[in-house]
Amino acid sequence: MTSAPAIALQLYTIREAVAEDAGAALARAAEIGFERIELFNIVEWRAQLEAGLAAHGLTAPTAHAVLSSGEPERFFEAAQALGVKTLIDPFIAPERWTSRDEVLRIADELAAHAEKAKAYDLAFGYHNHFWEVENVFDGETALEVLAGALPADVGLEVDAYWAAVGGADVPALLTSLGDRVRQLHIKDAPLVDGALSKDREDQLPAGQGAIAWQPVLAAAPAAELLVVEFDEYRGDIFDGIAQGLAGTRALLGA
Repeated sequence: MTSAPAIALQLYTIREAVAEDAGAALARAAEIGFERIELFNIVEWRAQLEAGLAAHGLTAPTAHAVLSSGEPERFFEAAQALGVKTLIDPFIAPERWTSRDEVLRIADELAAHAEKAKAYDLAFGYHNHFWEVENVFDGETALEVLAGALPADVGLEVDAYWAAVGGADVPALLTSLGDRVRQLHIKDAPLVDGALSKDREDQLPAGQGAIAWQPVLAAAPAAELLVVEFDEYRGDIFDGIAQGLAGTRALLGA
């Protein structure tokens, strides 16, 4: 990478702690060493997040919002109020990625959201899971088809773990997607029966599994943010994010 990207924590990782006491959860994240949070559930938790970020010196460069859940303007308004710069849609149902024509319709929908986001001074992007790379059309993953149909100003946050467990050659995929990749999600997976485990419960901090991270990072030179995240974690979640932060810093040589 031409310059070291920043590191953030995806709030979904500590969602149970946030639901119990958002201020205390954000305080612990800050104590561990996180300075940036990628937000989640921004409409319902807006007031708590606004107070907690300010109290603990945290910023929120990005946020996730599933816009298919309706009324996207409410997400744009909340993101703007929370100081978010880029709003990212993290989920479009797997069954919609099984034909090229449907992927092109998804691209049109995301482009429309991106255009509306501009009125709120927000950039816009999409975040993958495994199905966007498992579905392949004429040698192109569905994610690549999507990228080719999106306006140039719509970014991609590539979850390298989900791309890897979905069977993609992640460095090759990132090279294909090019400068559109603005953020990377960083978590690891062990080998189970010779293949990367797709079990969410098996997720590990970066560097503790079988994903080769240096080629991944080298293939995403435009990425400005690395996001530590677990969908699930077998141990103490705050210990997990501390290890995730340390592992990600180690990958960057920091």
